[in-house]
Amino acid sequence: MKYSEAIKPISYLKANAAKILKEISENHTPMIITQNGEAKAVIQDIKEYDETQESLALLKILAMGEESVKQGKLLSIDKAFEKLDKLVYKNEG
Repeated sequence: MKYSEAIKPISYLKANAAKILKEISENHTPMIITQNGEAKAVIQDIKEYDETQESLALLKILAMGEESVKQGKLLSIDKAFEKLDKLVYKNEG
């Protein structure tokens, strides 16, 4: 389904909630809900939402890593593994 086909007014949502949930679950395509002609909400399959949130978290981690590199906050591989070992053994003991 194209996004242009997935734009529905709130009245459609009210009248067809069960149908919409079924379609979203089957097609994994979000639906945009409008109110007074303006986009107000997006309805999305929960699995797709979870995947989106995980992707955003990974992007945030990458951005934080890039910022650390720009600031010169780097460790040699040996130092990094040494810190990891200390964390692992600290949590095991």
